[in-house]
Amino acid sequence: MPVPSAHPARRRPLAAPRPPGPGRGFTLVEVLVALAITALCLGAGLRAAGALTDNASRLQAVMLAQWCADNQLTGLRLSRQFPGTSESEFSCEQLGRRYSGKLSAQTHPLQANFSTVDATVFDEDGRQLLRLSTIVGRN
Repeated sequence: MPVPSAHPARRRPLAAPRPPGPGRGFTLVEVLVALAITALCLGAGLRAAGALTDNASRLQAVMLAQWCADNQLTGLRLSRQFPGTSESEFSCEQLGRRYSGKLSAQTHPLQANFSTVDATVFDEDGRQLLRLSTIVGRN
């Protein structure tokens, strides 16, 4: 004969495991909430990927513009001609892209033997991509 417990209200019957069937699973609301969260995450991921692509193409355009400006300034140095005060335009092609630019030279205000030369490079739409400056001395 079993011994009665001092507190019969504390005893709980063991719950029987639920059999698989239509009572188990997710409700329609839970599925819709999960789909909405997934859509938001995918949208944010696509926006971030688009920003990375835009930044990569901008970086490439600026790098190619810098090559153009470097080539112009190096050519000026190699010519061994003092630019004085002048402005000239140039065009450049790098990796199939056309760039235009402007060289502006001004005699240095404190020393007449030096000239400040700015190379400004523009893209095909006329937007400024880069401005590179150097100082050239009289030989």
